[in-house]
Amino acid sequence: MAQTLASPAHSELIIKKSRFIGCVQPMRDRASAQAAVDALWKQHPAAAHICWALLAGGQSAAVDDGEPSGTAGRPMLDVLRHQELEGVLATVVRYFGGVKLGAGGLVRAYTDSVAQALIGAEKITLQRMALLQCEVPYAMEGWLRREIAQAGAELLQVQHGSMVAAQWTLPESAAFALVERLNDLGQGRLGWLEHWPD
Repeated sequence: MAQTLASPAHSELIIKKSRFIGCVQPMRDRASAQAAVDALWKQHPAAAHICWALLAGGQSAAVDDGEPSGTAGRPMLDVLRHQELEGVLATVVRYFGGVKLGAGGLVRAYTDSVAQALIGAEKITLQRMALLQCEVPYAMEGWLRREIAQAGAELLQVQHGSMVAAQWTLPESAAFALVERLNDLGQGRLGWLEHWPD
């Protein structure tokens, strides 16, 4: 099951006089990741490279930032994938120490920087959420609100028209049981909505 991070975590390695500053942090999309990398350049203007990898749904990225192709971004991305992370940005700031590491040395350095940062990171399981919406007669609004609250769902909106429409979200794993319960207790007076009423 996919996980993300609760908060940023860092590492620092010195390898043959080069300094590698690693960071892993929760990140929702590529635009936010780019902004985070731009901020790192402001913090570290003398850095030789800032390489990064992002796993965020369809917005994944692996950036070598001038290091030999495939020696930084892709290995960093592989670490995130191996740990089944989602919605995570990994960055490594490199200050060059004057000694070339070679392709294998670079891959190890960038991989280790991300792996070390992840050791101290608090991981949280991502839950897929279901969006449910239905309508009931006015007399059943209180009952429906209580059932939604009791199931631990988050009520998003309620609309009053000829009927009371309610929309809520809850973990997918609990959705089926709640739908069954509401159908059973609603005795045919509850109608499920595909589209939210305008």
